Amino acid sequence: MDFPSGLSYSKTHEWIQDIGGGAARIGITDYAQNELGDIVFVNLPETGDEASKGERIADVESVKAVSDIISPLSGVVKAVNKDVADNPESMNADPYGAWLIEISDISDHEELLSAEDYRAFCEEEG
Repeated sequence: MDFPSGLSYSKTHEWIQDIGGGAARIGITDYAQNELGDIVFVNLPETGDEASKGERIADVESVKAVSDIISPLSGVVKAVNKDVADNPESMNADPYGAWLIEISDISDHEELLSAEDYRAFCEEEG
């Protein structure tokens, strides 16, 4: 498993990258993609949609199940990664390059974990 430092993590297995200007990118972690198996479809929100901390913002379908992506942040969807929508398997190949959404105007966030804390959390779950 890969746990890049410089990112924050949620207990629902999303990674968060501060991209400056009060905005952040969100994707699923290596742990999440490994647990899901081969990802075959992703359903993303629309630009301009509201994101609410702790609420479903997107979902992914794998050969095993459909799983909700829970927003670790509250704000506005600034951008969605159409490349991932067209090539959902990229989340398996490069989970930290295959971001899903960008959120701006961040007003709230869940308790986020460091890479080290997230690694320990995953070890406890495993």
